[in-house]
Amino acid sequence: MAIHLTYCLNVHPGESWAENFAAIRNHALRVKAQVSPREKFGLGLRLANAASRTLAKPVELAKFREFLAAHDLYVFTVNGFPYGTFHGKPVQERVYRPDWRTTARVAYTNRIADILAALLPDGVAGSISTVPGSYKAWITGKRDVQAMVRNLRRCTEHLAWLRERTGKLITLGLEPEPDCFLETTAEVVRFFEMLPAGEHLGICFDTCHFAVQFEDLRASLRGLKAAGVLISKVQISAALATTDARQLARFRDDVYLHQTRSRGGEIRSHFHVPLDWKGTARLRSTADQLTPAFFADAAKLCRHFEIETYTFHVLPAALRRDGVDTSIAREFAFVRSRLAKL
Repeated sequence: MAIHLTYCLNVHPGESWAENFAAIRNHALRVKAQVSPREKFGLGLRLANAASRTLAKPVELAKFREFLAAHDLYVFTVNGFPYGTFHGKPVQERVYRPDWRTTARVAYTNRIADILAALLPDGVAGSISTVPGSYKAWITGKRDVQAMVRNLRRCTEHLAWLRERTGKLITLGLEPEPDCFLETTAEVVRFFEMLPAGEHLGICFDTCHFAVQFEDLRASLRGLKAAGVLISKVQISAALATTDARQLARFRDDVYLHQTRSRGGEIRSHFHVPLDWKGTARLRSTADQLTPAFFADAAKLCRHFEIETYTFHVLPAALRRDGVDTSIAREFAFVRSRLAKL
């Protein structure tokens, strides 16, 4: 089976479908020209609730399918994590609303699944990444957990129905993240004991998030495999790491949560930095964990890989100097150099 590699379009600001489509025309096509000029190029859509409502209309879907065919593009994965605004104003913990306790999250995710089923090429499975249940501080007891389980069951039932009706396999991946209901491998394993087993529900393995938790990425993969937890998608990303907290100051912004952990004198912060960034003498990234051995392990469990550096527009100016398209192309080169060793 082929590996599908893309980058997440959540790096480009925009909540409406018109803005998303413009980002594909103005940026994704430029990235394709640099990294895949003569081959099909997979897209990692980011669909907010408003965008999904527009794209779900048959006329919009038909126009988009024509565009994909004309430009040698295909869609295999969707970021269904941020429901609303994701750029330009404070997002922070609001990014988790509505969470999986709510029927609004179910309806939104099912709509994305319907869209993805209509766009997937024959023979290609699809994946959707989503919030890791909820923000941990909001979960106060068993009733909240039971509501999440109930709503996830509803979603997986819809995915099973879609497969029966269309033949398209789509998996939903809860994305563990620091300070969330699911943030560690152990928490994932415990929660999945309550969830329906099968081919439609797993996790989105974000390498930045697990690195911030000081988890060994390869050990985490082994633990998830042993527990029978499906990996729906691997998001390839890197966190900041330092032994001097003052070094993090120039990465401070008011838009996103930058959950931070410390262990053995090292500090790691949830700020996605470009995979190819070399760092400085006192500030580096966790990209050194993204070894060929890690990719070899991950590729045995999952075929969907998505570069995700959504923080590009709040990076220090020096890291944005060459523009977003060139930065993404360099990240593709970073990943492909490791995949080539499989």
